[in-house]
Amino acid sequence: MAIKKYRPTTPTRRFQSVVSREGLSQKKPERALTVGKKRTGGRNNTGSLTSWFRGGGHKKSYRVIDFKRDKSGVPARVAAIEYDPNRSAFLALLHYVDGEKRYILQPDGLAVGRTVLAGPEADILVGNALPLKNIPAGTVVHNIELKPGKGGQMARAAGASAQLVSKEGGYALLKLPSGEVRRVLVDCMATVGQVGNLDHENISLGKAGRSRWLGRRPHNRGVSMNPVDHPHGGGEGKTSGGRNPVTPWGQPTRGFKTRNNKRTDKWIVTRRGKK
Repeated sequence: MAIKKYRPTTPTRRFQSVVSREGLSQKKPERALTVGKKRTGGRNNTGSLTSWFRGGGHKKSYRVIDFKRDKSGVPARVAAIEYDPNRSAFLALLHYVDGEKRYILQPDGLAVGRTVLAGPEADILVGNALPLKNIPAGTVVHNIELKPGKGGQMARAAGASAQLVSKEGGYALLKLPSGEVRRVLVDCMATVGQVGNLDHENISLGKAGRSRWLGRRPHNRGVSMNPVDHPHGGGEGKTSGGRNPVTPWGQPTRGFKTRNNKRTDKWIVTRRGKK
C-alpha cells in the first residue's frame, strides 16, 4: 500500500496523508465475526480517570481475530483484505474448505485468492502458521505465542516482525523488533512473514481533528498545569518546571527503569537497545 497525499486545498490538507486503500475490500465486515465494543474514556470500573487524554472518537465495532491459528490441517482461501479500525494492521478474511470463516492479521504479500494453512505440516509460505520447531532458523515471523495454545501476543502491529535466530534445548531464540532477543518454547505457534500495512508509520495526521476521530484528546504539558495537577506545574510566568522531567505521579521519565517482572527475566537473553 502506498502513501496517498492530497492537494493543499486547506492548511491542514497540505500536510495530511493516508495509506491508500485501493487493494482493500469495499464490503462490510463479516457479521458473524463482529461484536460491539464498549469505550471507557480512560476510566476504570469505579469511574476514576486513570488514563489521561482519552475519549470521544468514532464509534467502532470489534472484529474477532484468530490469533491462535488452531484450525490445523484445514486449508483456507483468502476471500478479502479488510480495514480494521481497532489496530494498525489490515485483516485477511479466510474461507475454510469446511465452510468456517475467520479473520487473521494480513501478512505483507498475502493477496486475495491465495491459500493458507496452519499446522506442523504446513509449508514455509507467507500466511502459514506453524510451531517454531518446524520453522527453519532465519525465517521472519509474526503473531508469536508466549505460551502454547494461548494465541499470538508478540509482533502484531503493522510492519512488525521477529526473526527466528536459532533453536536449542526446547527453546527458540527470537530477535524482536525492539532488538530484544527472547527465549520462547518451540511448541509455540508463529505465522510466517511480516505484518502488512508497512507504510502505517509514515502517515501524517495533518490536523488535530483527525486525532479526535481516533479518540485522542488534547495532550497538554505538565508545565502548563497547576501544582495540584502536576509536579511541573505552577510558578510565576512561564517556567520550565525547575526539576528533572517526571510523570504526573513523580516517576522519572528519562532513562529510569520501570520494568518489575522478575518472573519473565529468565526468558530474555539480550535486552532491547536504546532507540
